[in-house]
Amino acid sequence: MHSSTTAISLDKKFAQFTDHWSPKKIATLNDYEIKIVKIKGEFVWHTHADTDELFLVVKGNLRIQLRDGDVPLGPGDLFVVPHGVEHCPIAEEEAEVMLIEPVGVTNTGDVGGPRTAALDDWT
Repeated sequence: MHSSTTAISLDKKFAQFTDHWSPKKIATLNDYEIKIVKIKGEFVWHTHADTDELFLVVKGNLRIQLRDGDVPLGPGDLFVVPHGVEHCPIAEEEAEVMLIEPVGVTNTGDVGGPRTAALDDWT
């Protein structure tokens, strides 16, 4: 359990794993989960019907593909995918990303499949 008087080091948390597309919950903020994930390659096209999804790039570069154009993101950039908007994250090289989503959001949204990951709780 994380102490409420201790800062969370993103660098240290990211150094603890190497797998891609497997989010780790590192904190909770009210009804939201703060997650980190390493991304490499292309994910699956999907939507989240009932919630927006925030991507914040910590390291590397990420492109959020949307049906009407791509959103390129670099370190320090964030983008909120509105609920119901089909999207597909892609990173040519490994990227370290923070996600902020309501509790219980599945990473593959409405499509499921082999990329659906159980959320690792690192709080």
